[in-house]
Amino acid sequence: MTTVGLSSFVLASPFSSHDAESFDLVRDMGYDLIEVCIEDPSLISADWIARQAERTQLRVSICGAFGFDRDASSPDQSRRDLATDYLRLCIDIAAEVGSPHVAGPMYAETGRTQLLPEAERAKQRLRAAETLRGVADYGAEKGVRLAIEPLNRFETDLINTLDQAAELCALIDRPNVGIMIDSFHMNIEEKKLGDAIRRHRELIFHVQASENDRGAPGSGHIDWEEFFSALHDIEYEGAVVVESFLPTVDSIARAVSLWRPVADSMDQLARDGLSFVTSQLALRKGRRT
Repeated sequence: MTTVGLSSFVLASPFSSHDAESFDLVRDMGYDLIEVCIEDPSLISADWIARQAERTQLRVSICGAFGFDRDASSPDQSRRDLATDYLRLCIDIAAEVGSPHVAGPMYAETGRTQLLPEAERAKQRLRAAETLRGVADYGAEKGVRLAIEPLNRFETDLINTLDQAAELCALIDRPNVGIMIDSFHMNIEEKKLGDAIRRHRELIFHVQASENDRGAPGSGHIDWEEFFSALHDIEYEGAVVVESFLPTVDSIARAVSLWRPVADSMDQLARDGLSFVTSQLALRKGRRT
């Protein structure tokens, strides 16, 4: 049965051990799951997350944040090593808190965009694949999968579409490596949302839902009928996480180009997103039965 979650990016950034009340808020809103992004590992621990999750009876999903020193495709080996160390830490946390995966755009530094000859781009993909192959092997030992997220063209130059993500998964060549889809990025990059989802049904490990302006799902012009119908068609039963970003955090604003509020409040965005996603899932569950 599909669960509905809320991203910690809606609540606080960087998310830390000072944010215990966020677990209560997510539970009280009616969500099943909280997605915790490990932005700064020094501010949070697996033990703390596990205790808050047990206290509130929430499931947990773990995702990563990828800046300059977490670049799996960098020509600089030291930066690739830092990406590996960070992802192994995220895997350790995921294993301890019961997250089935670590998700995110783990193949490159977010925000790096450059026009490269295809030969150089191929080298970039191979470096990312080599780095993530080792990480995937470590994840397999811990029972944790990697869910690779394509980003739109303004946030990365490497993996923009599900087809490109699938090609990277093939290069990595590990059964615990798949794709996280994000409706915001897909709305920019995919010709047809449903076709892309159905084409890669076996690789889709995780789903994030965000409107075309990063507002609450259902408040904009994304073709949600097509999106959720495709998830229904592939019999997806993982989590659907409502994601947006606080408009008041400078580093996040620069990373995702969010310069203005996209809802009256983040609480209202979270509540509206939950209501919409739940209704869409219920509608298709009724069709299935």
